[in-house]
Amino acid sequence: MKQCVSMLALAAAAGVAHADLISEWNFNASNTTPSTGAGVASLIGGTTATFASGTGSSDLGLPNSAWNTTTYPAQGTGSGTAGAMFMVDTTMFEDITVEFDHRQSNTASRFLALEYTLDGGSSWTAANVFEATLGGAIWHNDRLTDLSAIAGADNNPNFGFRIVSIFAPSTGAYTAAQPGSTYGVSGTIRFDMVQVSGSKVPAPGSLALLGLGGLLAARRRR
Repeated sequence: MKQCVSMLALAAAAGVAHADLISEWNFNASNTTPSTGAGVASLIGGTTATFASGTGSSDLGLPNSAWNTTTYPAQGTGSGTAGAMFMVDTTMFEDITVEFDHRQSNTASRFLALEYTLDGGSSWTAANVFEATLGGAIWHNDRLTDLSAIAGADNNPNFGFRIVSIFAPSTGAYTAAQPGSTYGVSGTIRFDMVQVSGSKVPAPGSLALLGLGGLLAARRRR
């Protein structure tokens, strides 16, 4: 019996450490409905979007579509205001991470920022900056932001994040993704394989079992 309890406790511990996919958008249905889990994807800051090829992203599914956003702010205006927003309920999950693929056209902004919200979008906090080193058909895949140190992102029905175009660091202007090109409002930014992951928060019974298994193991050592 003791061995059985200990084995169950170890299984519970393994479940706590395992990262699970909470929500994912692969856009292969040419809509903004999550392909896995639940959530709401929307455009912000006046951007518009269509669906286009995602060939070159990390998506292995077919037809491998991507969300192609455009109509970004004019040069020297609106840094950090325009792009795509994703709201995801992280209830019963902790150690949250966000990952996505992106591709910029030659004249799109070279720099993107990922910001998160803990209050449904009333306030935003910058978490990461990503640079597209080339424009055109070049994808930048598996862009990861680790929010596991942000306790407020855990178990939060009001969690969300947005990916927005920003000025080149320490300047007041956008830089085009392709060297030698000129930034333009009609530049496009494609998104694919947008994922939110986390570790399941163990049920109270699992925690009790884990504690019991540890106690029995300690007694056996004595």
